[in-house]
Amino acid sequence: MVVKSATKKRLMEMGIAEEYAHKLATDRNMNDIKSLTADEIASVLGVSKDDEIFTGAMNALAELGNRRQKRRSRKITISKKALDDDDFNFSSIKFNVLNHHLVPHQELVEPEDEESELEPWGLMIVDDETGETRLAKELLPKILITDPVIQVIKETVELEVNKNSEDEDHVPLPAGWLSDRILKVVRKSPSAGVSVAYRLIVEGS
Repeated sequence: MVVKSATKKRLMEMGIAEEYAHKLATDRNMNDIKSLTADEIASVLGVSKDDEIFTGAMNALAELGNRRQKRRSRKITISKKALDDDDFNFSSIKFNVLNHHLVPHQELVEPEDEESELEPWGLMIVDDETGETRLAKELLPKILITDPVIQVIKETVELEVNKNSEDEDHVPLPAGWLSDRILKVVRKSPSAGVSVAYRLIVEGS
């Protein structure tokens, strides 16, 4: 007959006296003990079912069962059916960076509105070669055409334009149509209320 030392130690930690923990742990592990009936436990302990030793052992074993049940109830399981029902390919869905709360509102300035939009910034200069007044867009801070924000705007505009692709009067956007366009960035400012900035879209640095 072999006493399971780990089982005995566990029983003693639960408040069962060493003598009775020794008896219960002889040739048994915790699963074996939990499967014993009340009569069998009383017999192993050598006490009657009215004895305090028996009552204490039964209470300790019952408490162990409750703790295991509570621990088990915290587990989250996912059934195979749920996995099948929710089996969806998310690879085709792109994250729209403009929807993030930390990204300010950004939009393209229409080419015909560029001069009026940038007039307060003093970017109208006289060209040295032609002598004509022009908008010095090259003085604006740059943003690459590969920037995630620009890519989202590009795809959105192209999707809208291509909706009418079957129309006879439909004119597709030319390649590189975004290059040299101006991006308007509108940020919320705690001091000014709204802060506006402009960026020139470029294909390379």
